[in-house]
Amino acid sequence: MKKTLITTTLVTSLLASSLFALVAPSTVQAASYKVDVEGAHAFVQFKIKHLGYSWLLGRFNTFDGDFSYDPKAPNKATINIEIDTTSLDSNHAERDKHLKGKDFLNVSSFPKATFTSQSITFSDDENAVVIGEFTLKGVTKTISFAVVKIGEGQDPWGGHRAGFSGTTSLKLADYGITYNLGPASTHVEMALHIEGVRI
Repeated sequence: MKKTLITTTLVTSLLASSLFALVAPSTVQAASYKVDVEGAHAFVQFKIKHLGYSWLLGRFNTFDGDFSYDPKAPNKATINIEIDTTSLDSNHAERDKHLKGKDFLNVSSFPKATFTSQSITFSDDENAVVIGEFTLKGVTKTISFAVVKIGEGQDPWGGHRAGFSGTTSLKLADYGITYNLGPASTHVEMALHIEGVRI
């Protein structure tokens, strides 16, 4: 009787261990993060050459988004960003008015730009390539950009944060922006710096 009990217990333990090994990986989920726009610890910036002599810099003041990330399974990460194009700010009111108009972003008809990732592939603990769909001025294109993990850990308020930066170059004509800015200004450089709070 004692031998049978021991055998039954051993078999049950082995089955339980095998079941856990099969089920556990599929039930692990990446942590969800809210982009910290409230604390202004995130930035969507752009720059474009002016006549080929210098850079014109600007940003979008209003945007929101979220991402998921698990350091044990980084390639399962996702990111979603929505940008309010009416919040464009190049530190010059008249220029901003022109950039928001029909020659460029036409924000009255297209007040939002969005990005939704399709895949994120890390080559090491810090560097990754993100591929996804970017929609601007009513046009959706698949783009890719390099991303660097800046850091991750506890904050002083009891939360957990993670931060990433990414850059890409967009061809203006791909999004229906054909205003002639000269041969040096056919592309705009975009930079996304985000810090998220785990939710």
